[in-house]
Amino acid sequence: MTILNNEIIISAPIEKIWEALSVIDNLDKFDPTVKKSTAVTSTKAGLEAKRKVDMLDGKNWFEEKVTQYKPYEELAYQLTDCSFPISGLAHSYTFEKVGNQTKVKQVMQYTVKFGILGKLMDSLMIRKQTNGGIQKFFIGLKEYAEKN
Repeated sequence: MTILNNEIIISAPIEKIWEALSVIDNLDKFDPTVKKSTAVTSTKAGLEAKRKVDMLDGKNWFEEKVTQYKPYEELAYQLTDCSFPISGLAHSYTFEKVGNQTKVKQVMQYTVKFGILGKLMDSLMIRKQTNGGIQKFFIGLKEYAEKN
């Protein structure tokens, strides 16, 4: 299992950041790697809310659901299906007020498919590409929350 830890300081109130992250069809508003995020449940926020995300590259996609939902404290998603060579992916967020800013921490855990070959692919490229995507996601979240 691979575990990636990332965090960012955003000059915006936690409420704006929470809304961006917790409303499941908002992802395409700030993640520059996402073409479209669509709710696949009638509920767009809260436990068990689900979304399908089409990536900007036009060929990759994933589906995930909310598994933890404690407003302004904890939020977590679990991958349910995807086109990537990954299974068991989960990512969670915690929030901390730092003066007039908010620190957002993300922990992502995943397992690669294809056994030993997958582990080799992870060490050579998947981990780096995934972490790079998270960095783009965080920059987009910061710009979105600070602007709006």
